[in-house]
Amino acid sequence: MMSTVVQPGNVMNETNTSEALCRAKTRSGKPCKRIGNSKNGRCHLHGGKSTGPKTEEGRARIATAQFKHGNRSKAAIAAQRAKAARGRAIRTELATLEALAIQDGLLPSNWRDAYRI
Repeated sequence: MMSTVVQPGNVMNETNTSEALCRAKTRSGKPCKRIGNSKNGRCHLHGGKSTGPKTEEGRARIATAQFKHGNRSKAAIAAQRAKAARGRAIRTELATLEALAIQDGLLPSNWRDAYRI
């Protein structure tokens, strides 16, 4: 005889084993024993009642709710890349000025050694 855990709302028994179980894991790490929804495979406790937003307004609301801080948004990434490019340009210009100063005799070639901490 097969033993099953019967909880409120759980219709799984020995005669009804053809339906797929919920594919979620419980907090204890074991698989959920409830019957899953046919659309997304989850029981109502693990998101099975929700099949996702259907309207554009609903999709926009979900996208807004998922937005956390914007540090990885396209605009933020573009700003970071612009800052990095500007920093590279400044370092290149400084290296050119250093080479010219050494060439003209304004800086000794080992000037960096004097400023090491």
